[in-house]
Amino acid sequence: MKSRQPHRKRPSVTTKPSGVHIIDLTQKSINKTWQYALWLALFTIFYNLAEGLISIYFGTQDETLTLFGFGVDSFIEVMSGIGILAMVLRIRQNTDASRSQFERTALRITGTAFYLLAAGLAVTAIYNLVIVHKPTTTIPGLVISIISITVMWALVMGKRKVGRRLGSAPILADANCTMVCIYMSFVLLASSLIYQFTGIGFVDSLGALGLIYFSISEGKEAFAKAAGIVDDCCSDDEHKE
Repeated sequence: MKSRQPHRKRPSVTTKPSGVHIIDLTQKSINKTWQYALWLALFTIFYNLAEGLISIYFGTQDETLTLFGFGVDSFIEVMSGIGILAMVLRIRQNTDASRSQFERTALRITGTAFYLLAAGLAVTAIYNLVIVHKPTTTIPGLVISIISITVMWALVMGKRKVGRRLGSAPILADANCTMVCIYMSFVLLASSLIYQFTGIGFVDSLGALGLIYFSISEGKEAFAKAAGIVDDCCSDDEHKE
């Protein structure tokens, strides 16, 4: 007779519920997306700093008011970008937290700077019209505007992607604000292109008037956001693609 072998119990294997792995992966994805948002904010600051320096240099050298004003606007966007960076850090910690004093101060400084830019451009544009001033060349404006449109559009797409992934209305609103930079770049492109082909001096002053319009609009919006009157920036354009 064959002897019966004692029944051996299989060792139990403890496995983590699949949900744990899903949660871990989701958290990693969220952290990576927040990191991406921070890099976008930092890139915006440093890009605008470089763009401002280059635009002001060529705007002064070539006596191009629109390009010079565009460069000053880029410096103002640096201040705005620092406020955006503070916003990203704040909502990463607590999505429901209200604006900090630093952010509100940055918005007021930004709004004031936009109004000063608008006033300076208006005075200079009128003066240039009176003396029939003509820029030396607007080729640098053409190159800078094309680069700016390309870079800013990539930033808009990146911010919208991040905003949707995180479900963050403030980041989506910031993407809409970046659209204004694209509009201003098109103003610079149009004025530079028309002058380069026609040589009509007052076109440069007309381009400056376009920048004045957007500067006043952004100044009003910055003060409204600092006062808590509005939370979002510009129109709800993130759905229009």
